[in-house]
Amino acid sequence: MFGWQSMAMSAILHRMDLETRILIVDDDPGIRTLMSSFLDKHGYRTHTAGDPVEMRECLARERYDLIVLDVMMPREDGLSALRALQREDGPPVIMLSAVGTDVDRIVGLELGAEDYLAKPCNPRELLARIRTVLRRRRGQPAAGALQARADGDLRFAGWRMNVNVRTLNNPGGDIVLLSDGEFRLLRAFVEHPRRVLTRDQLLDFARGEESEHYDRAIDVQVSRLRRKLGGQGGQDLIRTVRNEGYMFAPFVEQ
Repeated sequence: MFGWQSMAMSAILHRMDLETRILIVDDDPGIRTLMSSFLDKHGYRTHTAGDPVEMRECLARERYDLIVLDVMMPREDGLSALRALQREDGPPVIMLSAVGTDVDRIVGLELGAEDYLAKPCNPRELLARIRTVLRRRRGQPAAGALQARADGDLRFAGWRMNVNVRTLNNPGGDIVLLSDGEFRLLRAFVEHPRRVLTRDQLLDFARGEESEHYDRAIDVQVSRLRRKLGGQGGQDLIRTVRNEGYMFAPFVEQ
């Protein structure tokens, strides 16, 4: 993808996030502020409510694409609010609970929650779950992603990666062994070539809900992946973009 095309795609994605409205419902003002500030920094438009009563007042005034809903709240608990949202065909819901038992999680999911996180949760984990739910609801693959051919092959700089059988062959035809995490990360790069990807995007694209959700985890994985590709110019294939993230430099053939 040429430079101007990459910038245009980034602008489109940014506008999509700005148009995505998220309602955070939690009786703890500190948690509401923390989550709202973090999501705002990542391009979402957020509003907050202290309980389900305030939530319904917000829903009466504005449309929301997703609700982050606490379970334990005064006046009305989150599970009761979730039931009402499901009856009214409301937006998708990610539940938060300080209890976090398997029973609570199962009940929340059976009532219609899209996902369930135990409190306290890492804001990056919440961000990754939000992106996954929104992408699933939109019924689309990650924006801008290349799709492998029917046989699973993606080719770049003489390398051949098969996403069906999970193999990687170097330009000489030899198989290069990758860990599960390294393979997922390389696939994320290969499916989003010549585009600057932040650590958050790589966490989401490469590992989704199974992510460790720490920036340094991506840095370590990139370093290991570069070493695996090092004999064939690994540093040139995955370039560091200062203060932004990483970019997979070669053109990719589908």
